[in-house]
Amino acid sequence: MAAAPTDAAPTAASVPPLVRLWRYAGAHRPRIVRAGLFSVLNKTFDLAPPFLIGVAVDSVVGGDGSFLGRTFGLAAVEQLWVLAAATFLVWALESATEYVFQVQWRGLAQALEHDLRTETYDHVQRLDVALFERRTTGGLMSVLNDDVNQLERFLDVGANEVLQLLTTVVLLGAFFFVAAPGVAWLAFLPIPLIVWGSLRFQRRMAPRYAAVREEVEAINEDLANHLAGIAVVKSFTAEDRAAERIEAGSRRYLAANERAIRISSAFVPLIRMAIVVGFMATLVWGGTLAIAGGISVGIYSTLVFMTQRLLWPLTRLGQTFDLYQRAMASTRRIFALLDTAPVMRDGPDPLPTPAGPHAEAPGPGGARAPVPRALALEGVHFAYPGGAPVLRGLDLAFPAGATTGVVGATGAGKSTLVKLLLRFHDPDDGRVTLDGADLRTLARTDVRRAIGLVSQDVYLFRGTVRDNLRIGRPDADDAALWAALEAAEAADFVAALPRGLDALVGERGQTLSGGQRQRLSLARALVKDPPILILDEATSAVDNETEAAIQRSLRTVTADRTTIVIAHRLSTIRHADAIHVLEDGRLVESGRHEALRALGGAYEALWTVQTGAAPVEA
Repeated sequence: MAAAPTDAAPTAASVPPLVRLWRYAGAHRPRIVRAGLFSVLNKTFDLAPPFLIGVAVDSVVGGDGSFLGRTFGLAAVEQLWVLAAATFLVWALESATEYVFQVQWRGLAQALEHDLRTETYDHVQRLDVALFERRTTGGLMSVLNDDVNQLERFLDVGANEVLQLLTTVVLLGAFFFVAAPGVAWLAFLPIPLIVWGSLRFQRRMAPRYAAVREEVEAINEDLANHLAGIAVVKSFTAEDRAAERIEAGSRRYLAANERAIRISSAFVPLIRMAIVVGFMATLVWGGTLAIAGGISVGIYSTLVFMTQRLLWPLTRLGQTFDLYQRAMASTRRIFALLDTAPVMRDGPDPLPTPAGPHAEAPGPGGARAPVPRALALEGVHFAYPGGAPVLRGLDLAFPAGATTGVVGATGAGKSTLVKLLLRFHDPDDGRVTLDGADLRTLARTDVRRAIGLVSQDVYLFRGTVRDNLRIGRPDADDAALWAALEAAEAADFVAALPRGLDALVGERGQTLSGGQRQRLSLARALVKDPPILILDEATSAVDNETEAAIQRSLRTVTADRTTIVIAHRLSTIRHADAIHVLEDGRLVESGRHEALRALGGAYEALWTVQTGAAPVEA
């Protein structure tokens, strides 16, 4: 990954975004220098033709007494041939340098766009899960895509225009003050007014473009939200209401843009009136000096041409500042996201070495099998920020090599339990342990590598079946993939797909049924071959026959594995070694299926509701 801000001090929101960008682009600075150099050279050659025109006028009017005639002893016609050759050379060099600076700036813009997008995405995906619970997908996409593109557009065009404008002012200023000091101050008189007006314009535009970026994020959020929920929109025939919401967001974006456009559009007309004053002064005062013999006709012609070349580019300051303000507003948002630090920190301790009867057990064919590990919650309290307590002093044990079920009504804390076991969140009080070690003392990646998750909300990525199965184990061969598919009762339907493992599953697996997606999710976890397997409503979308088949397979794949089954369908866990019943974030019952039924308590009530069986008397 390119262009880390290696030489930058710790940054803060107060650092100007352009300074942040310069620090960030450390690896690209040689390219920036090359691009800037050729921008300056191109503008230098671009300014040469008006100067050559002035020399040509001097040659025609002065003949042998012209500047070229006096300096090199050339006749008038010879002077014109020399000027023609010089013109051809200048135009060729201008074309060549334009090609080079275009390639350099555009390549730089694309490279920085690539670096920012990939680094920002990589940074975001390593942040706490709490960030994704606070911010919408559309809002993050707005930064990763639209804001990065906005910066690319400025680097592609605006940076070159700024450099060329500065080059124009410096070179023509030097020429004016050397050739005709008495006229130079008149030509430059409007420039302070133009610069002052531009700075005022910039300050007024900054908050307006920040508002535009906020509206872009809002409309992206709405678009992503409604497209992701298109099935719900259609099922409730809510297309009109969805369209109205998008239209309202688009109108807010339109209004924010209009407020910015009204100011930006007034810039060029106002600047043009300041420019014409300088041009008129040069035209009249310079002409008066030429008539009086104070300057030559050639110098006067050059001054008139150059005044326009000096002042007219200033009319583009509005467009350049427009690009700049949009880019800086986007840059602030990009770096604000990069500055977001995770609250949760990795601990220094290595993953504990498993112990117990399974520690030395070889796997099939003599290969080392995954060693079961034990998880536990000890006095865990947890609440989401600003919310009511979800878990209240919870003590749970998930012994190594055992299958443990967790059940409870909606809101009992089952999903939160899974997030704590994967260390998506840390408990407010108490601790979660892996083989006796507090998860907060371990690296999160080590903890998560030890756990395979099969979630109720199955997410398959756009790509092939093989790509999805290999997410947790990229080096898995086809034999391992088919073995996992067999265990998950998914081999038959995958084999029946037109391209088998190479079949495309579509975005979110939309080309597959719910049961097929869930079986692929189970197979994906089995390919990873983790010592701990968490099944969070893993059979909720399959029919009874498929569930029975998966249960048969699970008895095999969980034999030497710690398995935690979060279940709503109690038939899924009736054969578990232990079942924990949660209510309102507390443990209310524990035991095996038969013992819990015999208690006649919460578990028996759930069983009776689901099966319609006669309740067992306590």
